[in-house]
Amino acid sequence: MFSRRDVRGQFLPDTIDPQILARVLSAAHHAPSVGLSQPWNFIVVRDAAVKARVQAAFEQAHAAEAQQFEGERRTAYCRLKLAGIVDAPLNLLITCDRARGGPVVLGKTRQPDTDIYSTVCAVQNLWLAARAEELGLGWVSIIEPEALRDIFQLPDSVVPVAYVCLGQVRYFYDEPELQAKGWAQRLALDSLVFNESWGKRDESDPLRAALGGLDAEPEVAKASDPAQ
Repeated sequence: MFSRRDVRGQFLPDTIDPQILARVLSAAHHAPSVGLSQPWNFIVVRDAAVKARVQAAFEQAHAAEAQQFEGERRTAYCRLKLAGIVDAPLNLLITCDRARGGPVVLGKTRQPDTDIYSTVCAVQNLWLAARAEELGLGWVSIIEPEALRDIFQLPDSVVPVAYVCLGQVRYFYDEPELQAKGWAQRLALDSLVFNESWGKRDESDPLRAALGGLDAEPEVAKASDPAQ
């Protein structure tokens, strides 16, 4: 878990072994889901022409997002590589079928978005399984959902949840890439944990000291970058 990374620029062109891909997808399929509805589907994308359409949609959204930042922040944003769509040998679109299980799904009647949350659990399983198989994965969120709907001809009840790039990599960063490049830092866990109600901290709780001891970035196995 601590060595999982959002990979964008280190992909190798090597084909993923079908047995490895099957294991990664199986891990995703064993995620928890509301009412055991299993609302996910996985669209495997290898075709260069399809990737090119997704890349074009990304570039359009990327240009628009860049305008949301100003000055040095925009300059820093434009220097970041934020997608490996055409570099990775394989892409996946993970979707959520909001009609799966029928009009009434156990556990969904009061929190109707739990099918989306369930699909995100599948994405997390996929990500961790990929890392265990020494595969890099990058989640590309800078794409308009309607563009993905159009490219992949999704039915009305199906929504895109995650478009990810998957493949072997030259190396994994020792820390999150955005942290390594100065974009953001991991928040202290202790600042995010409350006692009994929002914003309330019990400094006498022994958990406080335990949390404080975990704030350093965990040590992970390091892989060298042959390009460095």
